[in-house]
Amino acid sequence: MTVVRRTRKGGFTLVEILIVVIILGILAAIVIPQFTSASQDARKNSLTSQLQTLRSQIELYKLQHLDQLPSELIGASPNWSQFTMKTNDQGTTGTTSAHVFGPYLQADPKNPLNGASTVSTVGTDYTTFPAAYTGTAGFVINTVNGKIWGTSAKKGFIYDEGTPAATSNDN
Repeated sequence: MTVVRRTRKGGFTLVEILIVVIILGILAAIVIPQFTSASQDARKNSLTSQLQTLRSQIELYKLQHLDQLPSELIGASPNWSQFTMKTNDQGTTGTTSAHVFGPYLQADPKNPLNGASTVSTVGTDYTTFPAAYTGTAGFVINTVNGKIWGTSAKKGFIYDEGTPAATSNDN
């Protein structure tokens, strides 16, 4: 008597494959939005760090220039030239041996939330947030005391460093 053995070929059924695909889809729907949020959080943290650096460099400039704010940064057409080039004790930029101060920054800073490096000037401090902003600059500086702020992702508000998760920071 001959015994015939039937061997069953291993494999997955269509139902099993569909269940795995559905589970992977659910996991992807949960995980992907967290990565999107993480990159925006990183940009907000980068802006906060950059603002701290700018504030310390403005203070260093004032210390080295007889408590004067950088005239190019608070002038009618604000720019970063006095921070990216060497200056003399009067704040004039140049390359001679009299220009011993700076540079304070390697390049014009860019706001990580909106990519703008331009500066707008105001005469008073922003004390409450969210503070509406109608300009197009990446940074706003007080021409009286040198305080500096960043603008939100869509430049609709002044960036609220105290509450990074504030919805105004995304507008």
